[in-house]
Amino acid sequence: MEYSNQNGTRVTEFILIGFPSPREVEIFLFMLFFIILVVAMIGNSIIITLICTDYRLQSPMYFFLCNLSLIEILMTMTVVPKMLENFLSERKTISFYGCLAQSYFYFLLGISEYVLLAMMSYDRYVAICYPLSYSTIMNGKVCVWLVVGSWMGGFFSVLVPTEIKLGLSYCGPNIINHFFCDSAPLLHLACADTRLVEFIDFIISLPVLLGSLLLTVISYMYIICTIIRIPSAKGRQKAFSTCASHFTVVTIGYGTSIFIYVRPSQASSMNFNKVASLMTTAVTPILNPLIFSLRNQKVKEALRDSIAKCLGLIKHTI
Repeated sequence: MEYSNQNGTRVTEFILIGFPSPREVEIFLFMLFFIILVVAMIGNSIIITLICTDYRLQSPMYFFLCNLSLIEILMTMTVVPKMLENFLSERKTISFYGCLAQSYFYFLLGISEYVLLAMMSYDRYVAICYPLSYSTIMNGKVCVWLVVGSWMGGFFSVLVPTEIKLGLSYCGPNIINHFFCDSAPLLHLACADTRLVEFIDFIISLPVLLGSLLLTVISYMYIICTIIRIPSAKGRQKAFSTCASHFTVVTIGYGTSIFIYVRPSQASSMNFNKVASLMTTAVTPILNPLIFSLRNQKVKEALRDSIAKCLGLIKHTI
């Protein structure tokens, strides 16, 4: 392996420490996260299939949810497969460009997800506060552009920091204290002064996370004020139920990411960050399908009908 130093040689690979454990524990962790990967893929794929095929789920809220599930699948596939490989491998390595690519797609998907969550909160605001104008305001064209905007926001936000990291020199040791190529542990290995890059990461994280969170909070303030004014208890309960799933996902996602990333210096608490990062890379992709399916009546009805239809086809075939 080569290190970048005064002679001009470059790092060709990094070693991901992950969660150092005895062999038996690593095998257990492999089985655990393999199950998490399969469940996340199946759960989010079911959500996408239901939304694309069931007429009851053809509305802006479910269009956004479909894109959220797609992001969760891609996020899981960006991080977890390499982590599984390293659990079983003696040399827990990742190539230099593979590391930068993993970091780029992780943050692209992460930023896109939080912008999308903000768009979903705005959708709920319009649906509850302006129900008569909802179909006009949240028409198909607007929804498509909001989703495209969330992806473009992630693409351009991560592009410049990734180019800067690509141009840095990295000295030995080439050991990353994480289970994937997160920004802070990667910058910790650079030979040059990384305060500028860390500041750029911080400046980008601040408006993306806190800005989208502010939009979400403002939207829910108006939503709560509107719901309180609904005269019937049944109407208030129905309005709250349409927001409960989204609010739960927002709380988990924003709480974890703000703790990890919206801080000028992150190297001092790297081990705790590894555990917290599992929420966004492994736990949340499982929770989102469960939260949205268990707390959403239309999704539950569509799922029951799809299962009944599949069982009917199987019985008919037999």
